[in-house]
Amino acid sequence: MSIGQRSTPSDSLYTDDYKEASYWLEDVLDFTVPNAVLPVSADVVVIGSGYTGLHAAIQTAAAGRATVIIDSGEVGQGCSSRNGGQIDTSIKPSVQQLARKLGLIKAKAIRQEGINALKWIEEYVKDETIDCHFERNGLYHAAHTPLHYEQMSRDAEQLNREEGFEEAYSVPRSDQRTELGSDAYYGGVVFPKHAAIHAAKYHQGLVKKALNLGVSFVPHCPANSIIRHNKTGDGQFSIQTAKGTIQARNVMIATNGYTTNLTPWFQQRVIPIGSYVIATEALPTELMNELFPSHRVASDSCKVIYYYRASPDRKRILFGGRVSANETNPLVSGPRLHHQMCRIFPQLRDTRISHSWTGTVAYTFDEMPHTGVHNGLHYAMGFCGSGVSMSSYLGMRAGQKIVGNVEGITPLDNLPFPTKPLYTGKPWFLPAAVSYYAWKDKIEYTRAARKYP
Repeated sequence: MSIGQRSTPSDSLYTDDYKEASYWLEDVLDFTVPNAVLPVSADVVVIGSGYTGLHAAIQTAAAGRATVIIDSGEVGQGCSSRNGGQIDTSIKPSVQQLARKLGLIKAKAIRQEGINALKWIEEYVKDETIDCHFERNGLYHAAHTPLHYEQMSRDAEQLNREEGFEEAYSVPRSDQRTELGSDAYYGGVVFPKHAAIHAAKYHQGLVKKALNLGVSFVPHCPANSIIRHNKTGDGQFSIQTAKGTIQARNVMIATNGYTTNLTPWFQQRVIPIGSYVIATEALPTELMNELFPSHRVASDSCKVIYYYRASPDRKRILFGGRVSANETNPLVSGPRLHHQMCRIFPQLRDTRISHSWTGTVAYTFDEMPHTGVHNGLHYAMGFCGSGVSMSSYLGMRAGQKIVGNVEGITPLDNLPFPTKPLYTGKPWFLPAAVSYYAWKDKIEYTRAARKYP
């Protein structure tokens, strides 16, 4: 089925102009990236054209390094144009969890880096005048049971004491309608400094910045092998691609959820997980105001999490999550997401789907992003579904390191990057884990609904 076709023309679940494509791309259809011929050499070759790769390339090009970005598909075809456009502080483990492994000083520095990334992306968008609807509208994180609400409230208090940045506060179920037009949850926690962005417009702004600095883009150019000739200093690499071979002084791996056996060491350390999103048809203003009265983005405490928000123009709802144990496609995920959306918002049961799409995020075994240098290859990846700010920030820092700028060094550099025995990059364990946690989530919120209607 081609993009723009409806899967079942008679199905009332879909709009007449239904598309299996990211809703974000509707606003950037008139923008094309000039495709360059693959040169025989460059100072820097970046593999991956998402936020990470773009920010690395912007830094190296600004420093006068001849920089080429190659991608196996279209520029930005991965999660940089497919994510939910929600921005948080990115670091999932708490200070206590990190301290047990790395010590308290290192733990606090890593948590601070998540805060730094969020502040930095806000300043970058403003300084570069990127029109991408960035706003600090905050996050409402909803509890799917009363017990989860109690734990989330305690966690928020501890977070405020430890870091003094979040200013998180609890909202009881009795006041929930001031944040979210739903009775499916049992209160939640507001993180007022979290943010939202138009995913594709932000990406487009970065592409334009890179082009202005002289970065060359070679899409539909999958790399087949990377050969390192010089194992000292920066190294000298040959990257064999579908469009020829290019020599490079430095190579940046920015493939995240799309990491392949081109780089097996990295592939064995990231877990590719499909995430699925739908956009609704345009909705009445009154209904949008009822559902999202504070205009915050939202997520919930389920292990198989759902995340959702109003579109920047407040005309549609973008609703995402994991809805299948195995990887599937938008034809399957769309109706399932619609069902979950209507469970949370019964007001939307007659609402149709205008867009349904999927993308791949990269989790890590320690739930941490990772960056550094391995065998001469610079990298930043493993953003665990919270990568808008951190992928941008670590891409920028990696670019600084490539050109010898000491400001590029971060507390996250070259942390132990764990894998598991027998894991080669294909998450055979994922279907069982997703099935179990989805079952557990359903049991929990079903019991809660019966006991606390």
